[in-house]
Amino acid sequence: MRPLKLTLAQLDFTVGALNQNSKTILATIQAHQDSDIIVFPELALTGYPPEDLLFREDFEQLVAQAITTIATAAQHSVVVIGHPQRVGNELFNSVSVLYQGQLLTRYHKQRLPQYGVFDEQRYFIPGHQTGFFDYQGYRIGLLICEDIWHAEPWAALQREKVDLVLSLNASPYEVDKHQQRLHILQQRIHEKACPVIYVNNCGGQDELVFDGHSLVLSATGELVAELPHCEPCCATLSYSSDAGFSGIDDWRPYASEPLALIYQALVLSVRDYVQKNGFKGVTLGLSGGIDSALTLAIAADALGAAQVHAVMMPFKYTSQMSQDDAQLQAERMGVNYDVVAIEPIYDSFMQQLSPLFGDDALGTTTENLQARSRGVIVMALSNKTGSLVLTTGNKSELAVGYCTLYGDMCGGFAPLKDIPKTLVFALARYRNQAQEVIPERVITRPPSAELAPDQKDEDNLPPYEVLDKILTLYVEQDWSAAAIIDCGFDRADVLRVIKLVDINEYKRRQGAVGPKITSRNFSKDRRYPITNHFRYEIERQLEGSSKP
Repeated sequence: MRPLKLTLAQLDFTVGALNQNSKTILATIQAHQDSDIIVFPELALTGYPPEDLLFREDFEQLVAQAITTIATAAQHSVVVIGHPQRVGNELFNSVSVLYQGQLLTRYHKQRLPQYGVFDEQRYFIPGHQTGFFDYQGYRIGLLICEDIWHAEPWAALQREKVDLVLSLNASPYEVDKHQQRLHILQQRIHEKACPVIYVNNCGGQDELVFDGHSLVLSATGELVAELPHCEPCCATLSYSSDAGFSGIDDWRPYASEPLALIYQALVLSVRDYVQKNGFKGVTLGLSGGIDSALTLAIAADALGAAQVHAVMMPFKYTSQMSQDDAQLQAERMGVNYDVVAIEPIYDSFMQQLSPLFGDDALGTTTENLQARSRGVIVMALSNKTGSLVLTTGNKSELAVGYCTLYGDMCGGFAPLKDIPKTLVFALARYRNQAQEVIPERVITRPPSAELAPDQKDEDNLPPYEVLDKILTLYVEQDWSAAAIIDCGFDRADVLRVIKLVDINEYKRRQGAVGPKITSRNFSKDRRYPITNHFRYEIERQLEGSSKP
């Protein structure tokens, strides 16, 4: 049998953009007419996840029309494309194999994930038939994403004696996800030797980042090729039963540095959110602190300096060091930069509110008023220019509520929403390896919100090295307070952190969307009620409390 020439279309598809996605698919087919088979990702036609668009009859009709158009265009190559498919009253997550206007076969996804960010059982029902097709003497198996994480769909293909498996995926990125995928693929191949081509979606979609990073594995489980991380592209290779894979010598290797993978995912998420939603650029408050410094670097790398507007909004507690460092970074990165003092705005608010406040000590009220004054400014600039406001808070702060509603939480996208504070520092140092755009003392100085004289974050919180470890155990791994304390953490710190996490759920619900990076983010991954008294049960267990 002659070798098969296959093209892997690791491309960026926008949810709901049926016309544009179809154009991308048709252009790819036209550009690779010399390929025998072109493979697109899971639900490529609709983008992933289409969510409740799937309930719309007009959406379904346009999908059907697009599939007919794609089938007609598939004159020289077999096209393997993911899309939703209704059969009677049942909706499937499907892949169609199209050639010269004909449907060679159609396969329905068997394992529908219903955990974390996935909600497929809300929309689809599972398929039960094994998917494969015969072409040029080869028997080629089909799987969709979660299917390959389970033994039975793989075993069913092997009973059909397939020569090669095509796995279509919309697998979101998170730290170490590449190694998880590789391990699962090698585990399947260990169960029954068969080469695999794993094609993944690539692009940002709200809180999800699809990192591409498509894989090609031999029948022995060897990783013979991979596509770039967080970079849409097409790549072509050849396969024969005798010689295996060939034509991959010039494929680009992926960046293996973990911080590089995370940073690239953040850049992709910002770029796609801004561009797909039609914003003219971004605006952010640049405080001279580490969080806004990293956010600015990500934004400029994602969009280019001309589309980024940084605003320093000093108050009487803002140090000269912060003002100097903010200006220095803005100059180094070449972004638009302005200074708008908030003291006149704050004083005006206080003048109007003082009769209502009386003589009571105000404490955090005045601190929050500073943050809300800044929020008014960045949102006004957003309205005037059509730019998107980026919030700069990190996961550690959001976890414990160390942020102000309608203040520093104002904005439409939060690049660092799932980035713990300790990782913020690491990413800042990583970004400076290429070019020192973030002033060194921004990274080395003690973090401070500068909302009060000589204020430091650790005045109110445990050191971030401790805080982030507690948060990882409690938020991402669901450890109990007792188990965390048994690991050696201070009892008072643990109870205080857990209480702060629980009582600030209402803030997080009102916060901006941001990219998922860790195994459990504050959104679809972790769904806790706002009204939640379970913390009292924890206190009872640990302290014998009689609180209601």
